Amino acid sequence: MAVVVVGGHSRSVGKTSVVASLIARLPEFRWTAFKITQYGHGFCTADGAPCDCQTDDHTIAISAERDPGTGTDSARFLAAGAVKSLWVRTRQGMLAEAMPRIRKEIAAAENAILESNSILQFLRPDLYLTVLDNATADFKDSARLFLDRADAILLRESGLKLEPHWTGVSARLLEGKPRFVIAPPDFMSDDLVEFVRAALVTHGLTPR
Repeated sequence: MAVVVVGGHSRSVGKTSVVASLIARLPEFRWTAFKITQYGHGFCTADGAPCDCQTDDHTIAISAERDPGTGTDSARFLAAGAVKSLWVRTRQGMLAEAMPRIRKEIAAAENAILESNSILQFLRPDLYLTVLDNATADFKDSARLFLDRADAILLRESGLKLEPHWTGVSARLLEGKPRFVIAPPDFMSDDLVEFVRAALVTHGLTPR
């Protein structure tokens, strides 16, 4: 089976669209998709709403998406053709607590695709793609930590003419990595789809 992780250096750079497009363009892999969200203090992991609860039962919440039409990120994965779509929510720093369930779901999947940076603390995927946007200054620590492990860089077209202003990010970490330009609405290209397919086949990971 194949395990693919899609990350990115900030919010709203196109990670969810990349995952949805890969699911749609590579349906033969019959993906189980994971949206992983970590909430900070003051937000309930059960539904993402503000709250003051600190009880153990709100530390982790994992739900299977049933309706592809709700507009949520996990619904988008289901609408794109995922055979199963899971939304994993944990308090910031508590992802390790969810890993037994995540590993169980991955083991049961034909192939898995996960939207997350932090998951790389616990998994070594067969392919890791990271989405970067020169126009967005914010750079998550989780994205910086694993940047050297990226198998390919996906660059947003809208930021190509700009110099990145990222603090503490060495350009050497990006050297020699394949680069693909992505743009709305689907944040995908034919050459990127073929790169992913070829990379998985090279690893002997054909659809089962």
